[in-house]
Amino acid sequence: MEHSGHGMNMDLPPFTLGRGLAFSADPFFLVGCVLALALYGYAVLRLRRRGDGWPVNRTVFFVIGVLSIALVMCTGLNDYGMVMFSVHMVQHMVISMVSPILLLLGAPVTLMLRALPVAGRDRTGPREVLLMLLHSRYMRIVTHPVFTIPLFIASLYALYFTPLFDFLMGSKPGHLAMMLHFLTVGLVFFWPIMGIDPGPHRPGYVMRMMELFAGMPFHAFFGIALMMASQPMVETYSDPPASLGIDALSDQNWAGGIAWAFSEIPSVLVLIALVFQWYRSDQRAAKRSDRAADRDGDKELAAYNAYLASLQARGR
Repeated sequence: MEHSGHGMNMDLPPFTLGRGLAFSADPFFLVGCVLALALYGYAVLRLRRRGDGWPVNRTVFFVIGVLSIALVMCTGLNDYGMVMFSVHMVQHMVISMVSPILLLLGAPVTLMLRALPVAGRDRTGPREVLLMLLHSRYMRIVTHPVFTIPLFIASLYALYFTPLFDFLMGSKPGHLAMMLHFLTVGLVFFWPIMGIDPGPHRPGYVMRMMELFAGMPFHAFFGIALMMASQPMVETYSDPPASLGIDALSDQNWAGGIAWAFSEIPSVLVLIALVFQWYRSDQRAAKRSDRAADRDGDKELAAYNAYLASLQARGR
């Protein structure tokens, strides 16, 4: 439809977007998605041209992750997300939980470190700058669980239950900043938990699982609070267009259910990935131990048998 005052063609039912705003495919996210795919593809080709391989599954994960961002930000979902709380919550959960997990499974930092050329002696190139950033004090702070877990939780409660959300939804830059915030928070939260790319923090598998489950109850409580509310809790979605035929409270209940579901499903997927990584790590450690035993004639086992024999002799 032709939206007066903006001159935009939008494939939406005939209603007026709240506060006279019209949002379609976000050009910022569209350009960002295309650029991310182009750079990732160029890095993979660079590796293969010099004879190095790159796992196909990592490329697939990264591409799907970028496409998931494009789906919620560069299609009609972005328009409906402006007037339907449930659709907005789908956008939020995908871009903060699903997309970051998929992007991190693509190991983009590892790919960059392998693809970027090493600068000469006494020179600083892009690869060296990236390494300095990874080991900087700033990165150690923003990826530490003491920082990431409260930030992950505050992105729900401090945003939706305060006037800040309505303020950000009142302008296109505010909406863009909010979505970028969701994506960034998701990346810094899941980065040390996934443990695929190098970073300043590399906790053990048990600690990663604890960090993962630390935020799940708060997501569930947030969803339950929305579902149990007796009146709309967010002003932006308190009066949906009549042409949509939806009730604000019912739509809010759906939004709460979506938030609750997304606290479980992505976390279970990450947990499965962690268990798989743990298993593969143990397998690699066992193979290294076997190779070391073959090289030294299994001296460790022989020494242990001698120790047992000495204990038996003392007992006699």
